Amino acid sequence: MSKAVLYRMELPNYSCRYGTAARDLLRREGFEIEEHILTTRRETDAFKDKHHITTTPLVFIDKVKIGGFTDLKKHIKAQKPKSKWFWQK
Repeated sequence: MSKAVLYRMELPNYSCRYGTAARDLLRREGFEIEEHILTTRRETDAFKDKHHITTTPLVFIDKVKIGGFTDLKKHIKAQKPKSKWFWQK
């Protein structure tokens, strides 16, 4: 089983829907998730500065930086085997 590390923002008056969506997608795909919740604006801004990103969430899979929710969707889609259709006459 692959391990995912997810950093997402959850402030007292705001919950990042992309972070929640990333968590849910990782769960559906069967990843073991290590979740880190950023709970203050200061903590979130420091995290973004450290990782040179402008938005959260941030996902790592097996210690490889994947990116945010959109990047995660692309990564998971790319990892799935492509189906082949064989047409017979």
